[in-house]
Amino acid sequence: MTASAGVAPNKFLAKIASDWKKPDGLFVIQPDEIHSFLSPLPVGRLPGVGQITEEKLQSFQVQTVGDLRLLELSTLERRFGRYGVRLYELARGIDNNAVVPDRPTQSISAEDTFEQDVPLADTEAMIRRLAEKTWTAARNELRVGRTVVLKLKTSEFKILTRSHTPDFPPASCEELTGIALSLRNRVTLGPKQRFRLVGVGLSNFHDVDNASAQPALFE
Repeated sequence: MTASAGVAPNKFLAKIASDWKKPDGLFVIQPDEIHSFLSPLPVGRLPGVGQITEEKLQSFQVQTVGDLRLLELSTLERRFGRYGVRLYELARGIDNNAVVPDRPTQSISAEDTFEQDVPLADTEAMIRRLAEKTWTAARNELRVGRTVVLKLKTSEFKILTRSHTPDFPPASCEELTGIALSLRNRVTLGPKQRFRLVGVGLSNFHDVDNASAQPALFE
């Protein structure tokens, strides 16, 4: 079994570090390395920066985290409201979110990096394998995941996610896999786009009594 891990002064940086040497490696960000590590990263690597926010930042000539660090807090607050404060802090490697152990499961996922970047059409085998791993892990939970999530990372390190919440939680690995594969149809970057990573996840977990479980065929 392979695993990757990140070590850093806070939760946000540790998450980025854990992605750095996937699928099997350890990456450490020392306190005095924070700015040099973050500066060249695309702003899309920051939590919460999706396509719309990234396009707004690019209108300010902000392409990298280093560019973002040059903007004043007042400018970010004026353009992005409360999230502007979060952007200001993330650009400086500041994250005060606590790591909470033993909290109820919010999501379960599995992801892996291709040895070479591949077109979208070549991701099916990986999606099937990751869906099986996610389903196996989810069966150990007492809660039920309602939402299926497909994650893709482009060769330019841009992260895309597509999700679907069916009327009933997926009842089998085959159903989970089918939904994950169907989410690929909502990715429209063109046939020349290449991808370096794919992930399959379940989120939106609820207690079984509160989940809209599909009724059995035979009572």
